[in-house]
Amino acid sequence: MVLAAAGAATIVFAPSDGPGPARLDVPVAVVADPVSAPVPAPDPARISITEPASPVIQLPASEPVRVQIPVLGVTSRVMDLGLERDGSMEVPPGAYPVGWYDRSPTPGQLGPAVLAGHVDWGGDPGAFYGLRELLPGDEIVVSRADGTVATFRVERVEEHAKDDFPTDEVYGDIDHAGLRLITCGGSFDEDSGDYRANVIVYARLAATG
Repeated sequence: MVLAAAGAATIVFAPSDGPGPARLDVPVAVVADPVSAPVPAPDPARISITEPASPVIQLPASEPVRVQIPVLGVTSRVMDLGLERDGSMEVPPGAYPVGWYDRSPTPGQLGPAVLAGHVDWGGDPGAFYGLRELLPGDEIVVSRADGTVATFRVERVEEHAKDDFPTDEVYGDIDHAGLRLITCGGSFDEDSGDYRANVIVYARLAATG
């Protein structure tokens, strides 16, 4: 998974045939989080927010603590991802948890919140194994540290070669509260030990609770 806006970062995965399709016939139920201690919000100085021309659904800053993708049966804790010394983005340490890039807006804020996860790890499916199977209208539910829940609906799913990563589309300013999910995709390159593409899910905030 190369996450281009934070610098070139290559994540090496072991190739895996996987267990087959990840999409469920019946989505799993979304379960509310128990009340937990507040998690400090990121420094507002690091957040670029464009004011909308008209009111849109949005939430104040609050870090994500859990993400659920009901149609894939995915539930994962969310950790913070910063930058490495070389300017590349940190990545999750294993198949789980999912990571939130802490220089992007928090999910539900105006702008593109970015979550990254592995497609596989050590031959086993990762948290974002099934992203390529998401369809427009599918829900992604993010629980936040302040106890609120942001529900996003998928708008589109794209796959791009790693040397053609759509940086502006993923990280650029937008006029709504958006979400980007990023993982590896395409074929596996035995020589480099990496996948040749990225799968990117674009979603928009649909409801809050």
